[in-house]
Amino acid sequence: MAVNLSKNGTALTAAFKEVVDEKSSTNWALFTYEGNSNDIRLAEKGDGGLEELVEELNSGKIMYAFCRVQDPNSGLPKYVLINWTGEGVKDARKGQCAHHVSSMATFLRGAHVTINARAEDDVEPEVIMEKVAKASGANYSFHKEAPSRFQDSGPQGPVGSVYQKTNAMSEIKRTNKDNFWAQTEKDEEKRRKEERAKADDERQHLEKERKDREAKEAGQREKRDKEKASQIDEQKKYQQKQDSTTKEQEKQRYEEENQAAQTKGIKRGESVEKANEAASLISQRASNPREMFKQRERGITPSDSDVPSVPPVSPQPGRLQSPFLAKPGYEAERAESPQRQASPLPAGSASPVRATEEAPAAHIQVAPKEPAQPEVEENNVEELTPDETPDKGACARALYDYQAADDTEISFDPDDILTGIEMIDEGWWRGYSPNGHFGMFPANYVEMM
Repeated sequence: MAVNLSKNGTALTAAFKEVVDEKSSTNWALFTYEGNSNDIRLAEKGDGGLEELVEELNSGKIMYAFCRVQDPNSGLPKYVLINWTGEGVKDARKGQCAHHVSSMATFLRGAHVTINARAEDDVEPEVIMEKVAKASGANYSFHKEAPSRFQDSGPQGPVGSVYQKTNAMSEIKRTNKDNFWAQTEKDEEKRRKEERAKADDERQHLEKERKDREAKEAGQREKRDKEKASQIDEQKKYQQKQDSTTKEQEKQRYEEENQAAQTKGIKRGESVEKANEAASLISQRASNPREMFKQRERGITPSDSDVPSVPPVSPQPGRLQSPFLAKPGYEAERAESPQRQASPLPAGSASPVRATEEAPAAHIQVAPKEPAQPEVEENNVEELTPDETPDKGACARALYDYQAADDTEISFDPDDILTGIEMIDEGWWRGYSPNGHFGMFPANYVEMM
């Protein structure tokens, strides 16, 4: 970039005019840059001449000095321009400021001698004054002319000259230096363009990768959603199938339960009909089978006068009325035993024994006399366990529960299995209860298996 002389132009112009003015005591001014910018500012000015000016030069900066000196030959004022480039200045800065020299020379116009200095040896006052004397064009002074100016003084020395031999290497280096910095600027601009293009390519590549990644993630997300929806549909179908199967099973079980209930009701109705039929048959008989069995065991044939009258009907269902049970000894024994509970019967049916008790019979007729048998004790009850029974014989299942009235009868509950059944009478049988007791029981309370 070009040097900027307008920012501090007022101060720069004032300092320059003071140095040019012969009436002013200021005979030098020093200019430099503001930091690393291209703006020129006034660094110092003074009236001490070259000696004072050299002391102000800084080896780490690029500076421009304009000084007024007196020509040693003619005594006239001469102006010296010093382009100072310190040894500590970086090469890049040197290249940037290389083309500012011409601009400063135009601003500091009127210089008789221009010196490009890089070290203190290049700005020694004696060296500068020699260059000023050589640049004046005359090697004499009007005030110092000898009286014998035109007298022949003999052979003279070689005539002096300001000519300097051109150093080709220096010129080439200076030219190459300018070209080098120009090429450096071009390369730097090219490098910046390449970096910008590279950054754009990288940004476009990243944008493309981001879009591809988003598209891929969207596809995977859609696939997962479809799989999840498919799994949900399969689960719903499986659940519907399970519900349908469960409903079918419940319906089938309900039908089976209804069928079983109907079958059970039919069987129970048949059992009730059988029990009613048995009760009606027993109610038509005039003799008591239980008393007949007792008499057969005793081997006694009672007469009509010995048979006591039938006692009043017992309020307890399931009680049998017989003369044997009506004896005083039996009544005392019964008083000591706990009260037995009535046996529940199906609704709408009466106990067959109760039907027997309600039959209108004033006397019990005794069967014809049979041959006498050995005396059997009244309370004799055979107790045999199922293991001691050699053969179970005929078996029957209890339809109702029955509680024994004395030790000659057996007790059982519904669905109990009775074994070793002997059908001693149409209304009374005897056999083994589940607990192994042997005794009588009503035939219409059981059904044969």
